[in-house]
Amino acid sequence: QVQLEESGGGLVQAGGSLRLSCAASGTIFRINGMGWYRQAPGKQRELVATITNGGRINYGESVKDRVAISRDNSKNSIFLQMNDLKFEDPAVYYCTAAKLGRPYWGQGTRVTVSI
Repeated sequence: QVQLEESGGGLVQAGGSLRLSCAASGTIFRINGMGWYRQAPGKQRELVATITNGGRINYGESVKDRVAISRDNSKNSIFLQMNDLKFEDPAVYYCTAAKLGRPYWGQGTRVTVSI
């Protein structure tokens, strides 16, 4: 099993920045990649960013100019730097990891944007 714990969500002003963290634990051997998805009320879960073990990165179209994903293999962690937050960004942000074709999900961390 893989456990994922997100942190770093909260309230931020529009135009501000936020950095999310996700730490993986458990049987993390052979995790192929990790990433972030988000889900706003009444909407489907959507891709924010993913990063493979080889460092290949993929960003969602709606955020690709404002976010950056990174990883620290020594800490089994990934990070999501979000800049210029907009009113369409509030959501629960979920960390995900793929291992042997199976996705694992964290509990999510909520991001709220204020005026």
